[in-house]
Amino acid sequence: MNMTKPLLHDATGGSHPETPPDTRRVSRRAALRETRQEASLDLPLDPPRAGESKQTWVYRQIRERILKGVLPSGSRLPSTRSLAGRWHIARSTVESAYDQLHSEGYTAGTVGSGTYVAAVIPDNFFRDGLPGEAAQGGGRPSTPAAPGASSPSPRAVSARPATGLPPVPPPRSEPPFTARSADASLFPMAAWSKGLAASAQRVTPSQLANEESQGWRPLREQIARYLGAARGIACDADQVVVLTGIRDGIDLSARVLLSPGDKVLVEDPGYLNAVPLFSQYTRRITPIAIDEHGFSVASARRQRGVKLVHVTPAHQSPTGVTMPVSRRLELLDWAAQTGSWILEDDYDSEFNYDSAPLAALKSLDSADRVIHCGSFNKTLFNALRIGYAVLPRPLVAAFTRTRHTTGRSNSIIEQMTLANFLEDGSFARHVRRVRPVYAARRDQLLRLLRQAAGPSPLRVSGEQAGFHLVWWLPPGMDLADLLRRAQARGIGIQSVADFCLRVTMPPGVVIGYSARSEAELEQVGALLRGAGA
Repeated sequence: MNMTKPLLHDATGGSHPETPPDTRRVSRRAALRETRQEASLDLPLDPPRAGESKQTWVYRQIRERILKGVLPSGSRLPSTRSLAGRWHIARSTVESAYDQLHSEGYTAGTVGSGTYVAAVIPDNFFRDGLPGEAAQGGGRPSTPAAPGASSPSPRAVSARPATGLPPVPPPRSEPPFTARSADASLFPMAAWSKGLAASAQRVTPSQLANEESQGWRPLREQIARYLGAARGIACDADQVVVLTGIRDGIDLSARVLLSPGDKVLVEDPGYLNAVPLFSQYTRRITPIAIDEHGFSVASARRQRGVKLVHVTPAHQSPTGVTMPVSRRLELLDWAAQTGSWILEDDYDSEFNYDSAPLAALKSLDSADRVIHCGSFNKTLFNALRIGYAVLPRPLVAAFTRTRHTTGRSNSIIEQMTLANFLEDGSFARHVRRVRPVYAARRDQLLRLLRQAAGPSPLRVSGEQAGFHLVWWLPPGMDLADLLRRAQARGIGIQSVADFCLRVTMPPGVVIGYSARSEAELEQVGALLRGAGA
């Protein structure tokens, strides 16, 4: 498939002709404005939760009404002045909550034209209420099984790598120093070393002798607590399994769920290691070309017999596109209808530089179809080898049995140390400390790219979050020559084409910045400026 319109925008702030405008939706609103009624928010209000700010309270009240369908798509919200008067709070508080709703894709509109509910939410999404309502009380809503939905069969639970399959393609190796990971030099190793020593003194002989296949429970409790606060996922420790990283989560999901004839959908372009991992268990791997909103549900609907889908909704790998709320709900609705499982790869969600991130796809998962995978390796340091998955409840027993069968587990001492690191606030402090460092490196790289682009508009994607961005090359720049020169200098950048299976993308390069010093970024800038000469 030839994809000629990439996910581009002009980093200088101007519009770019390849960015799909929102004019149709706005004009439609304008045409219907006379017939619309302002959405009523004169409804019973939940009191603020413990420690909840007024802005967060306003945001939550409106978001929950949108997701429940009380505020339907296209309805106009009250003005900030009007709502502030109704709810007896400062207008600036309402404005901040409206700004957050707009940035997350729940609303649309401009100053003077009003604020409208923008999310297109499938009717089936509301059959069992707001996702997570029951979970707030300690359990999930019971949801009728979707057609074709089932727990994994015993055969699938104990499945081994399929025999007779084509040779597994090796992962495409990355150039040295791609810099798309946490900078280990920023990690508080002295504090971590003290934690390791304390854990080694505290661990009991019984803990050393016994393997907990699902992971040490106090760590799972801390992970559930963290995900509830940071990613909006209402889960408990029983749904969490401790892994060595996201690749472990992909492999375990495939091992449990897939048989040789099952179909898997992956993003195209997408995560380099996904296909080699899935290829061990099934022959049927179908690339789905992404669009300006990420994974295309419309394309997925044309597929039949899909068992599993791998997606990166927070920061699409590699383009960096963030999947909007409407697309997320569409994807969840499709999965519930077809009985497909969704593997959410949340690989670098802790690092958003310009605004708060959207809550995880799993936070909206009322039908319990999402396996949410994350990793502390990306956040702290690669050699830690501790990640996690939040599982749909029907899959917990199967995943735990399979993890025990494979003999995979994590060191109890490292698990104890990480649990304490999360509990005493050290993890949050570390993330807060390194986030502005990574943001400054991102900003430096953008300045260097503007210089390299010269008179051409700077076109990038994915720079709002994570550890890398994509630079879509200006006309006339030779991609092959740029890559050769980078390799000769030992500078790790990759062509977007390396991540593609079937689609053809415009010339672009993936550039990591999080693990590069200021001087190293200047070397990258010199290389890129030379390419444009």
